[in-house]
Amino acid sequence: MPFIAQNHFQLILEVGLILLSIIIFTINLVPISLSVITFISLFASGVFTFLFGLDLLFLFLSLGHNEFTHPFGPLALLAIITSLASLTVMEESGVNVKGLKNIIIAFLIGVTIFGGLMHRSFLLLWIIGLFIGFFVISKSFRQKSFLTIKRILIFLGVGAAGFVALELISIILHMEIFSPLLRIARIEVNSIPSFKMVLDNTQLIGHNPGSSFWGSEGTGFAEGYISLPMTFILMFGLSFPLFYGVLVTKKDVIDYMLPGIFGYAYDFGYLVLLGLIAFTIITIVLGLKMLVTYRKRREMNNKNYLGKEVLLIGSLVAFTTQALIGLFVFNRTINGIALLTFIFLAAMVLAHSVSLRRD
Repeated sequence: MPFIAQNHFQLILEVGLILLSIIIFTINLVPISLSVITFISLFASGVFTFLFGLDLLFLFLSLGHNEFTHPFGPLALLAIITSLASLTVMEESGVNVKGLKNIIIAFLIGVTIFGGLMHRSFLLLWIIGLFIGFFVISKSFRQKSFLTIKRILIFLGVGAAGFVALELISIILHMEIFSPLLRIARIEVNSIPSFKMVLDNTQLIGHNPGSSFWGSEGTGFAEGYISLPMTFILMFGLSFPLFYGVLVTKKDVIDYMLPGIFGYAYDFGYLVLLGLIAFTIITIVLGLKMLVTYRKRREMNNKNYLGKEVLLIGSLVAFTTQALIGLFVFNRTINGIALLTFIFLAAMVLAHSVSLRRD
């Protein structure tokens, strides 16, 4: 494969390898203390809360909006879960973290409200991510099982209340953009034709060229339905097919109306989809195994890996949640800038398993 990518698929692979290499060196060569990770995660939580709030304010003021929840939602989850894991370590050491916990709860509530109002899929990602995060933290630190009937009902209730609140807000403010029912209606109208197009034209490698927007000029593989950020591609002057401007609506038949498994299958073929699923499972399994390794070292009173442990907890939870939502609910959660986030989170998990110094 040429070093200069010839299509979107090659570029995704190359960027993934570069990011993985950089993060492997960073994780293994840069000292990562618990205090540093705690500070960075708290700071990042505040930044994402501010960004989501500012984006929502611009939406209300009709000044335009960026939908930061798609690319940065999993990163906000990484920051919050890492912060919560750090506080758990501190609490076990007898440190009074009441003040810090109140700050994190404030950020958590802020992100929930701002991000949930901005996009329904983010609210789903956020609630599922918090649920997984609390569960992983309780298991990693051998706390009482997080999974109780009461807590499950609370999470389901919060999710239901959030969607009802969004619908009420859309009615009161006459802003259909907040309406979950509108999203469902659009799925009913547009998803069935999109499903049919994908199922009828997807091949082992790529798809039937004539079925894509590019028609006779299409290659039948990596035609831009799944891509890294457009600005990223243009910055390097790569001549790939791109959907921009009014053409974005042509991409939406895959990007907005279908889960990621259909989007990746259509643009790259069934083999690449199987590879993506295998990669996701392997990443999660390796992350869980490394968590067990870190926990054993901590329980042997080895404090050298506390920072790495809480960082891995946050990264693994964010990666797992984004994979679930992106692959099985909403393709846009794992496409474009969000795809770059997905690759970054995967690298953040895999880097822990590449090299680990023995004491």
